[in-house]
Amino acid sequence: MLEKDVMSVRTAFLVAPEGVEQIELTSPWQALVAAGGTPRLVSTAEGTIQAFNHLDKGDTFPVDLTVGQTSAADFDALVLPGGVANPDALRTDKSAVDFVRGFFDAGKPVAAICHAPWTLIEADTVRDRTLTSWPSLRTDVRNAGGTWVDEEVVVCEAGPNTLVTSRKPDDLKAFNQALLREFGVTG
Repeated sequence: MLEKDVMSVRTAFLVAPEGVEQIELTSPWQALVAAGGTPRLVSTAEGTIQAFNHLDKGDTFPVDLTVGQTSAADFDALVLPGGVANPDALRTDKSAVDFVRGFFDAGKPVAAICHAPWTLIEADTVRDRTLTSWPSLRTDVRNAGGTWVDEEVVVCEAGPNTLVTSRKPDDLKAFNQALLREFGVTG
Protein backbone atom coordinates (compact mmCIF):
# COMPACT_ATOMS: atom_id res chain seq x y z
CA MET A 1 0.00 0.00 0.00
CA LEU A 2 1.67 3.19 -1.10
CA GLU A 3 0.64 6.80 -0.59
CA LYS A 4 -2.45 5.90 1.42
CA ASP A 5 -4.12 8.54 3.58
CA VAL A 6 -2.99 7.61 7.09
CA MET A 7 -6.38 8.23 8.66
CA SER A 8 -8.00 5.80 6.23
CA VAL A 9 -5.75 2.91 7.32
CA ARG A 10 -8.25 0.97 9.41
CA THR A 11 -6.54 -1.96 11.06
CA ALA A 12 -8.23 -4.92 12.74
CA PHE A 13 -6.41 -6.57 15.63
CA LEU A 14 -7.93 -10.04 15.94
CA VAL A 15 -7.62 -11.72 19.34
CA ALA A 16 -9.36 -14.45 21.29
CA PRO A 17 -11.21 -13.54 24.50
CA GLU A 18 -8.24 -14.83 26.50
CA GLY A 19 -4.56 -15.54 25.97
CA VAL A 20 -3.11 -12.80 23.77
CA GLU A 21 0.46 -11.80 24.64
CA GLN A 22 -0.13 -8.24 25.90
CA ILE A 23 3.00 -6.59 24.48
CA GLU A 24 2.29 -8.13 21.05
CA LEU A 25 -1.10 -6.40 21.15
CA THR A 26 -0.15 -3.08 22.71
CA SER A 27 3.14 -2.35 20.96
CA PRO A 28 1.85 -2.54 17.34
CA TRP A 29 -1.38 -0.84 18.44
CA GLN A 30 0.55 2.09 19.94
CA ALA A 31 2.80 2.30 16.86
CA LEU A 32 -0.25 2.56 14.60
CA VAL A 33 -1.92 5.18 16.80
CA ALA A 34 1.31 7.22 16.98
CA ALA A 35 1.50 7.16 13.17
CA GLY A 36 -2.14 8.23 12.84
CA GLY A 37 -3.67 4.84 12.04
CA THR A 38 -7.03 3.61 13.30
CA PRO A 39 -6.83 0.24 15.10
CA ARG A 40 -9.94 -1.67 16.25
CA LEU A 41 -10.00 -4.65 18.59
CA VAL A 42 -11.92 -7.57 17.05
CA SER A 43 -12.63 -10.78 18.96
CA THR A 44 -14.84 -13.82 18.86
CA ALA A 45 -16.96 -12.57 21.78
CA GLU A 46 -18.22 -9.21 23.04
CA GLY A 47 -17.02 -7.55 26.22
CA THR A 48 -13.36 -7.51 27.14
CA ILE A 49 -10.37 -9.68 26.36
CA GLN A 50 -7.85 -10.87 28.93
CA ALA A 51 -4.25 -10.30 27.92
CA PHE A 52 -1.28 -12.14 29.40
CA ASN A 53 2.34 -11.35 30.15
CA HIS A 54 3.66 -14.77 29.20
CA LEU A 55 1.78 -17.03 31.67
CA ASP A 56 0.61 -14.31 34.08
CA LYS A 57 -2.64 -12.37 33.63
CA GLY A 58 -2.13 -8.89 32.29
CA ASP A 59 -4.63 -6.16 31.54
CA THR A 60 -8.09 -6.41 30.02
CA PHE A 61 -9.11 -4.50 26.88
CA PRO A 62 -12.56 -3.64 25.52
CA VAL A 63 -13.66 -5.35 22.32
CA ASP A 64 -14.76 -2.96 19.56
CA LEU A 65 -16.37 -5.57 17.28
CA THR A 66 -16.85 -9.30 17.07
CA VAL A 67 -16.00 -11.31 13.97
CA GLY A 68 -19.73 -11.77 13.52
CA GLN A 69 -20.28 -8.00 13.38
CA THR A 70 -17.61 -7.18 10.80
CA SER A 71 -15.58 -8.52 7.88
CA ALA A 72 -12.31 -7.91 6.08
CA ALA A 73 -14.20 -5.47 3.83
CA ASP A 74 -14.41 -3.05 6.79
CA PHE A 75 -10.62 -2.82 7.18
CA ASP A 76 -7.47 -2.04 5.23
CA ALA A 77 -5.14 -4.38 7.17
CA LEU A 78 -5.00 -7.06 9.86
CA VAL A 79 -2.66 -7.64 12.82
CA LEU A 80 -2.55 -11.03 14.54
CA PRO A 81 -0.79 -10.80 17.91
CA GLY A 82 0.55 -13.99 19.43
CA GLY A 83 0.61 -15.69 22.76
CA VAL A 84 0.20 -19.45 22.83
CA ALA A 85 -3.47 -19.66 23.84
CA ASN A 86 -4.70 -16.79 21.64
CA PRO A 87 -4.06 -18.24 18.15
CA ASP A 88 -4.84 -21.73 19.40
CA ALA A 89 -8.36 -20.54 20.31
CA LEU A 90 -8.75 -18.52 17.10
CA ARG A 91 -7.83 -21.43 14.84
CA THR A 92 -10.70 -23.47 16.25
CA ASP A 93 -13.27 -20.72 15.58
CA LYS A 94 -14.62 -20.90 12.01
CA SER A 95 -15.73 -17.24 12.00
CA ALA A 96 -12.26 -16.09 13.08
CA VAL A 97 -10.57 -18.26 10.44
CA ASP A 98 -12.95 -16.96 7.76
CA PHE A 99 -12.26 -13.38 8.90
CA VAL A 100 -8.51 -13.92 8.48
CA ARG A 101 -8.92 -15.64 5.11
CA GLY A 102 -10.97 -12.65 3.93
CA PHE A 103 -7.91 -10.38 4.13
CA PHE A 104 -5.91 -12.74 1.92
CA ASP A 105 -8.79 -13.12 -0.53
CA ALA A 106 -9.08 -9.32 -0.76
CA GLY A 107 -5.31 -8.82 -1.17
CA LYS A 108 -5.01 -6.79 2.04
CA PRO A 109 -1.83 -6.80 4.15
CA VAL A 110 -1.59 -9.01 7.22
CA ALA A 111 0.98 -8.96 10.04
CA ALA A 112 1.42 -11.88 12.46
CA ILE A 113 3.86 -12.40 15.30
CA CYS A 114 5.01 -15.28 17.50
CA HIS A 115 2.39 -18.10 17.58
CA ALA A 116 -0.13 -16.17 15.43
CA PRO A 117 0.75 -18.09 12.24
CA TRP A 118 -1.24 -21.01 13.71
CA THR A 119 -4.35 -19.09 12.67
CA LEU A 120 -2.84 -18.46 9.21
CA ILE A 121 -2.14 -22.18 8.86
CA GLU A 122 -5.75 -23.02 9.73
CA ALA A 123 -6.92 -20.46 7.14
CA ASP A 124 -4.67 -22.23 4.56
CA THR A 125 -2.82 -19.00 3.75
CA VAL A 126 0.85 -19.95 4.23
CA ARG A 127 1.22 -22.30 1.26
CA ASP A 128 4.09 -21.10 -0.99
CA ARG A 129 4.80 -18.21 1.42
CA THR A 130 8.00 -17.47 3.35
CA LEU A 131 7.48 -16.52 6.97
CA THR A 132 8.84 -16.67 10.47
CA SER A 133 7.24 -17.36 13.84
CA TRP A 134 8.03 -18.67 17.27
CA PRO A 135 10.44 -21.56 16.49
CA SER A 136 8.04 -24.29 17.69
CA LEU A 137 5.76 -23.53 14.71
CA ARG A 138 8.52 -24.34 12.18
CA THR A 139 7.21 -27.84 11.41
CA ASP A 140 3.59 -26.65 11.32
CA VAL A 141 4.47 -23.96 8.76
CA ARG A 142 6.41 -26.46 6.63
CA ASN A 143 3.62 -29.06 6.82
CA ALA A 144 1.17 -26.37 5.63
CA GLY A 145 3.32 -25.71 2.54
CA GLY A 146 5.17 -22.62 3.73
CA THR A 147 8.86 -21.91 4.03
CA TRP A 148 9.95 -21.14 7.59
CA VAL A 149 13.01 -18.96 8.24
CA ASP A 150 14.61 -17.80 11.48
CA GLU A 151 14.70 -14.03 10.96
CA GLU A 152 13.65 -11.00 13.00
CA VAL A 153 11.03 -9.94 10.48
CA VAL A 154 9.98 -11.33 7.11
CA VAL A 155 7.96 -9.46 4.48
CA CYS A 156 6.56 -11.89 1.91
CA GLU A 157 4.87 -10.66 -1.24
CA ALA A 158 4.72 -14.07 -2.94
CA GLY A 159 0.97 -14.34 -2.69
CA PRO A 160 -2.27 -12.39 -3.02
CA ASN A 161 -1.22 -9.92 -0.33
CA THR A 162 1.74 -8.74 1.72
CA LEU A 163 2.45 -10.87 4.79
CA VAL A 164 4.64 -9.50 7.60
CA THR A 165 5.80 -11.95 10.28
CA SER A 166 8.10 -11.88 13.30
CA ARG A 167 9.26 -14.42 15.88
CA LYS A 168 8.79 -12.95 19.36
CA PRO A 169 8.40 -9.84 21.51
CA ASP A 170 12.11 -9.03 21.15
CA ASP A 171 11.40 -8.46 17.43
CA LEU A 172 8.61 -5.91 17.98
CA LYS A 173 10.63 -2.86 16.90
CA ALA A 174 11.37 -4.41 13.49
CA PHE A 175 7.84 -5.89 13.28
CA ASN A 176 6.22 -2.52 13.96
CA GLN A 177 8.41 -0.71 11.44
CA ALA A 178 7.65 -3.30 8.76
CA LEU A 179 3.90 -3.36 9.35
CA LEU A 180 3.68 0.45 9.35
CA ARG A 181 5.56 0.55 6.05
CA GLU A 182 3.58 -2.28 4.45
CA PHE A 183 0.23 -0.95 5.73
CA GLY A 184 1.06 2.40 4.12
CA VAL A 185 1.21 4.32 7.38
CA THR A 186 4.82 5.49 6.93
CA GLY A 187 7.34 5.75 4.14
